[in-house]
Amino acid sequence: MKVQVNTSNDVENKESLERWASDYLNEHLGRFDQDITSIEVQLTDENHAAKGGAVDKRCMMEARVNGIKPIAVTNFAPNQDIAFRGAADKLIKAIDHEFGKLDRREHRQRDTIRRDPEVLDTIEDAPPQS
Repeated sequence: MKVQVNTSNDVENKESLERWASDYLNEHLGRFDQDITSIEVQLTDENHAAKGGAVDKRCMMEARVNGIKPIAVTNFAPNQDIAFRGAADKLIKAIDHEFGKLDRREHRQRDTIRRDPEVLDTIEDAPPQS
């Protein structure tokens, strides 16, 4: 899975951050590796570094998943590490939720004996039980 990290001008060490983010996401989202084609990460400082602030780091992650619309999450935190990890946790939960919805849809579309014409004919032809 391809990981792309975009940062605002206020974020330092972009190359090492990109390498770490890629390793972290590949490790934590490895079970979805066959389904996710890429993840885009955007790290920004909402107040710009000079102003400071309590919860001014934002991390937005968008996962491109085969066969469904992209899944995006956002997390705000006091520093970029917490913002990133929080967004990664939210992304895992969102992907789990989306795949759970797909499983339920697939389950509903399966043939059941209630809809099988052969079974219905057999039931109709059976003698009544007393």
